[in-house]
Amino acid sequence: MTFFTRDKTFAQPVNLTITLSLALFHVGAIVALFMFSWKALVFGLFMWWVAESLGIGIGYHRLLTHRGYKTPKWMEYCLTVCGTLALQGGPLGWVATHRLHHQNSDKEGDPHSPRDGGFWAHMGWILTGESLHNKTTELLAYVPDLRKDRFMIWISKWHWIPMVILAVAALGLGGWRYLMWGVFLRTVVGLHATYLVNSATHMWGSRRFRTTDASTNNFVVAILSFGEGWHNNHHAHPQSARHGLAWYEFDLNWYGIYALRTLGLAWDVKLPKLAK
Repeated sequence: MTFFTRDKTFAQPVNLTITLSLALFHVGAIVALFMFSWKALVFGLFMWWVAESLGIGIGYHRLLTHRGYKTPKWMEYCLTVCGTLALQGGPLGWVATHRLHHQNSDKEGDPHSPRDGGFWAHMGWILTGESLHNKTTELLAYVPDLRKDRFMIWISKWHWIPMVILAVAALGLGGWRYLMWGVFLRTVVGLHATYLVNSATHMWGSRRFRTTDASTNNFVVAILSFGEGWHNNHHAHPQSARHGLAWYEFDLNWYGIYALRTLGLAWDVKLPKLAK
């Protein structure tokens, strides 16, 4: 398996628009470190949780992609908007790509497998524009459910609008510190947390279940991604709304879904027998 040598990333040109945009956010993240304030830090941590836990983990992943539970439409839409704040594109593309990943995990056709190189799996497939294939008709065939929803189609096209609104609000209400911490730094941290799920959890960690792919459970990635790092558990039970299946497997995203269920805002919650 080629993790860092003969990486697929270096065999093709990068997409300048994507690369420069990500570079800008990384520069902003570094600048944020020189503009520290406790209030900005708290705001950044809050927005990190909103975008990565509510948005990506609970919304894009466990609800929209795998339908691990059901929730009212207004809640589904709210979680989706939170997901757009992670700078990972709209729901149609994200969900389609992830469903394709599960269909071909670590095989030919997997959009981001470490078998094509560790850096490729981490972010090379993003930098080269390979991720843009999620706009093709062939890949959109993986999201027939979302394509029936006008809101999902609209927010997928205009997914950048919530981020712009947040940036303007942060700058206007809190100043440059809130902008740098609440938008730039927390976005970069969130991006790499998600990237690590694609790369590190298919390279390093433990395997509770014998799956046909190389997925592993990785504690560090699980902490950074609010529970998405229990990836071997997830690949063994992809529809489960709970990824941390043992008491010591911290899964904040599951606690969020559990809270929704307690409030009557989530039902038909899918769990493997061993986690019930």
